[in-house]
Amino acid sequence: MKEENKVMKKNGIIRIVIAAAVTALMVLVAVLGMGPDGSGSVGDIKLGLDLEGGVSITYQTVEENPSKQDLDDTAYKLQLRVADFSNEAEVYTEGSNRINVDIPGAKNAEEILKSLGTPGTLSFKDPSGNEIINGDDIVDAQGGAVQNQTTGANDYQVSMTLNDAGSKKFAEASEKLVGKNISIYYDGKVVSSPTVQSAITGGQVAIEHMESLEAARTLASTIRSGALPLEITELHSKVVGAKLGAEAVNTSLIAGLIGFVLVIIFMCLYYRIPGVAASLALIIYTALDVIIISTLQITLTLPGIAGIILSIGMAVDANVVIFARIREEIGAGSGVKDAIKTGFQKALSAILDGNITTMIAAAVLYFIGSGTVRGFAQTLFIGIVISLITALVVTRFILNGFYSAGLQDEKYYGKTLRVKKINFLGRKAIFFAISVAVILVGMGTMVFNGTKGDALNYSLEFKGGASTNVTFNEELSTEQVQKELAVKVQDAIGDNNVQTSKVTGSNEVIIRTRTLTQEEREAFSDMLKKEYGVEEDNIQVENISATISDEMRADAVKAIVIATILMLIYIWIRFKDVRFAAGSVMPLIHDVLVVLGCYAVFRWSVGSTFIACMLTIVGYSINATIVIFDRIRENIALKKGNETYADVVNLSISQTLSRSINTSLTTFVMVAVLFILGVTNIREFALPLMVGIVCGGYSSVCLAGALWYVMKTKIGNKERVK
Repeated sequence: MKEENKVMKKNGIIRIVIAAAVTALMVLVAVLGMGPDGSGSVGDIKLGLDLEGGVSITYQTVEENPSKQDLDDTAYKLQLRVADFSNEAEVYTEGSNRINVDIPGAKNAEEILKSLGTPGTLSFKDPSGNEIINGDDIVDAQGGAVQNQTTGANDYQVSMTLNDAGSKKFAEASEKLVGKNISIYYDGKVVSSPTVQSAITGGQVAIEHMESLEAARTLASTIRSGALPLEITELHSKVVGAKLGAEAVNTSLIAGLIGFVLVIIFMCLYYRIPGVAASLALIIYTALDVIIISTLQITLTLPGIAGIILSIGMAVDANVVIFARIREEIGAGSGVKDAIKTGFQKALSAILDGNITTMIAAAVLYFIGSGTVRGFAQTLFIGIVISLITALVVTRFILNGFYSAGLQDEKYYGKTLRVKKINFLGRKAIFFAISVAVILVGMGTMVFNGTKGDALNYSLEFKGGASTNVTFNEELSTEQVQKELAVKVQDAIGDNNVQTSKVTGSNEVIIRTRTLTQEEREAFSDMLKKEYGVEEDNIQVENISATISDEMRADAVKAIVIATILMLIYIWIRFKDVRFAAGSVMPLIHDVLVVLGCYAVFRWSVGSTFIACMLTIVGYSINATIVIFDRIRENIALKKGNETYADVVNLSISQTLSRSINTSLTTFVMVAVLFILGVTNIREFALPLMVGIVCGGYSSVCLAGALWYVMKTKIGNKERVK
């Protein structure tokens, strides 16, 4: 027996050493990466424009249903045009009539917007205005420097390659125009008028003696764009300064670290040895999350960071469910070893069902959403998958290692001797009344707001217009922002309808205007630089048309409806009872309406993160409800005596109450830290999410079981368990 214990202890120590080594290795890879290029590290993660800074533009074709070939050709010519601005620039089509242009790290944002703003016709004309060649005759154009053999100085020039037809036309014209100018027209405006030095044959044309390398590259880029096959208009543009992005990354990482440490401290203090095992698993989870995001080159955005931090908080839930089960088994008289085994087995169905429904919400968000919303969905989905693996496999491996190593006393694991059954159903009328009252206040406020304007405080993503976030060198007073700054903006853009709002406790000011033209944007930026000394990197501009905003509204409703229907179907199939499905979905609708009411009452800004926020609340809330319903299903199967369904519901809610509180608490802490330390965009996401977490916990505990009970007893006409 002693020999057997020695072997078991040795195996336990080996498990712990393996777990510690894997944890250290994962953290090392997440920090330093693999190989010379640092692949898989946090430093190798591809950052979105809102973090790295840069320019993002969405164009729509004037023609409603262009051919795929014309759309692809237009995108290709735009790709050639932006190549000089950044090696990482991406141009890609979206849907049947849109083209997106992303240029991360771009420093000359205004020049890019001006250059790409209205891509159109290109024409080379003689002094009489007769066209010699146009964009269709040009194969390529490159700007560069050629060293003068005599002086050794650089001569900046544009080298052009023409097709056969263009070569012939240009040769004939240049022969007649020696000593005269050939003007290059772009969208009807002259961009350059070089002088013909000699007849040009062979299709190779050089425009020499440009004033700078940048001027040569800009002209080459203009020529390369040629005559685009399709006429396009700007729907959405966004300019983000690199400094603002760096600040967002730093504050979010600090918030994530603080929240993570607080969660680990809570887990270790409350759950003891299981909490330590879960903490090691959470460290592995976080490192693995970073490695996967980096390796797959998923573009990380601000909402994406929020998705990671939120998924860390939610990853605790599976461990909490398991540990609560282990404590119950120990309290029921099982040995610690058997309690660990049984605890994992009994928690499995609730964990799987809860996480799968949340994954459904993330999947819907990914396929229906766009841009940063899809980034949030990606990180949330990956986080859920990894959390399942770490909770069900890694935590179990480590926990068994601690037990085998000699930590076998039940005091290290805790136990629940007897759950005090609380009469939640006896208060269901009060809960229903509170919920109805809160929803009516919210809906009433929306109606009232609607009579005066918009029911909700739609941001430009939902209304269209321009929003500019400016970080000044010093904090401006409220009077300076509302009077002095507003007037200067009005003068710069020629519009009296300007809204300015100061971000409390910072140097940041948000300025909202109608959609601005490129000239107005330049005048706006010039005013900020001249009057306030604001650097280019501290100006973040977003321009969105009404077309995009209308689609955002439609997508928000569509995403929530589709996710809710899919969840209902899944729960119906899993629980084999439509009442469980309805009892799960109705609290979701309650949570959405309550949070929507808060948006109306407190006039929170409804922006791009609104959809992600609502679907996160839906996924989070249903996860908590399923844990309770899983226990109700289990207790019904046990059939203790002549129990009523009321007894079963009250007991089930009471048994899962600690899980409901602890999971809500840990997730709330993660989001609260994010709210306190985060930048404006993150805070706009975190605040309603905090309300949603509290609301989701309330609806799961106080409403879900009661709704199921009412449907079971009133519609099913059954009071007692059979």
